[in-house]
Amino acid sequence: MDLAQKPDNSPAQRAEGKPIATGSTYLQHPIWSLAGLFLAWKLFLFVVVVNCPGLGYDASTNLLTVSETDEPVASLARILKFVRWDSIYFVRIAERNYLFEQEWAFPYGRVLRSLTSALGRSGRTIHPPEIAVIGILLSHISHFLSVLALFSLSNTVLGHETSRQRALCFVSAALHVISPAGAFLSAPYGEPVFSCLNLSGFYVYALAIFAEQTRNYSRRDLYFIVAGVLFAGATLIRGNGILSGSLFAYDAVQGAISALTGGLSFGLIRRTVYVVIGGSIIALAMVVPQYIAFQEYCQTNPDTVRPWCGRLLPSIYTWVQAHYWNNGFLRYWTISNLPLFLLAAPILSIMFYSSMVALWGRLGQSSSVCWSHVPQETILRRSIVVRLAIPQGILAVMAFTSFHVQIINRISSGYAVWYWYLASVAFESPSRRAFGVIVQAMVMYAGIQAVLYGSFLPPA
Repeated sequence: MDLAQKPDNSPAQRAEGKPIATGSTYLQHPIWSLAGLFLAWKLFLFVVVVNCPGLGYDASTNLLTVSETDEPVASLARILKFVRWDSIYFVRIAERNYLFEQEWAFPYGRVLRSLTSALGRSGRTIHPPEIAVIGILLSHISHFLSVLALFSLSNTVLGHETSRQRALCFVSAALHVISPAGAFLSAPYGEPVFSCLNLSGFYVYALAIFAEQTRNYSRRDLYFIVAGVLFAGATLIRGNGILSGSLFAYDAVQGAISALTGGLSFGLIRRTVYVVIGGSIIALAMVVPQYIAFQEYCQTNPDTVRPWCGRLLPSIYTWVQAHYWNNGFLRYWTISNLPLFLLAAPILSIMFYSSMVALWGRLGQSSSVCWSHVPQETILRRSIVVRLAIPQGILAVMAFTSFHVQIINRISSGYAVWYWYLASVAFESPSRRAFGVIVQAMVMYAGIQAVLYGSFLPPA
């Protein structure tokens, strides 16, 4: 079938399981359609979380409760249903900065503190419920912006010339709305902000590659730097943001191979300089906080030097993750954690498999994933997909071997290739039913997760 031709959507065609017409009304106004879906989904999660019963098995949130005599603040106490698990650290750090060593594992707290401090310059104390409100608003805004970033990235990389391509881009963004991260993208957590920055970085990076194709080298160089800044911001929020630096490492290796095979040229040197600058900005986002911690714990007071100070690479982040949360290679591989591996298995498998499909060059070969008919542009778009598959694949492997594996269900929200793979399933006749099952499973999982989250019950 011609890729630009719309299917007739006849009853016979539907009975055969062929794709439904992609010229639907929601594609005429995709941003408004995504906004409507986003609002409905967020309202559902909000109602579920704030109406969850009880305190769960942990009463830590109560430590953030303010005096009932402060009526304007006490009226916000119900919003603390969103302050669960790591968000307790984020809100507390935002209230009074880092106090304990283990809090350095939660860098988003400092970001939230910077925002609340800017809003509280009048001198009035900002209480935890108000910090929670600010964090929730920031999470909602960031999540919606990340939906738009993924939609723009999909339009750029997958194309939008045909109705099928536009439908694929829309479905990918819609899947991000109902991401398995669920309530974590509504709560005062770092994931929605990370997702926004990381997906925006992917988008700007893709623009740099396309600018290079049109020989607009000044724009390409600027995009490389902007992408580096966005990835650096993502790294400041979550340590796995450093994996996006693999895009620049990929380009640096390509540049080295070109220099060895074809010799140096001014254009190659210029490109390599900006690739290195972009990658270095990301590296600084990881190194600078470690240096600040090193100064505080290892040099300011020699009598309280911590064990990690004497390591070859003294990193407070890796220390607190291993010492306080037992993160590390195969440390999580215990019989008691088997249920958590089973919980993470669907998303973990999809992320890894879709990365492999993309790296093998198979994501986009089917007529269902509509690449441009221009051969050179097809190659370019596929090369971008290959690049974006690298950090996602590395993350999947690291989550399986070294993280608390269940968090893959929420940190997966900041990566694009697995959304594209699932969206492509919706346009393959043999697997359309599987896509429906997947969407239903995502919705059910997010709903159940919202109840558990609001009730302060595991898993988190």
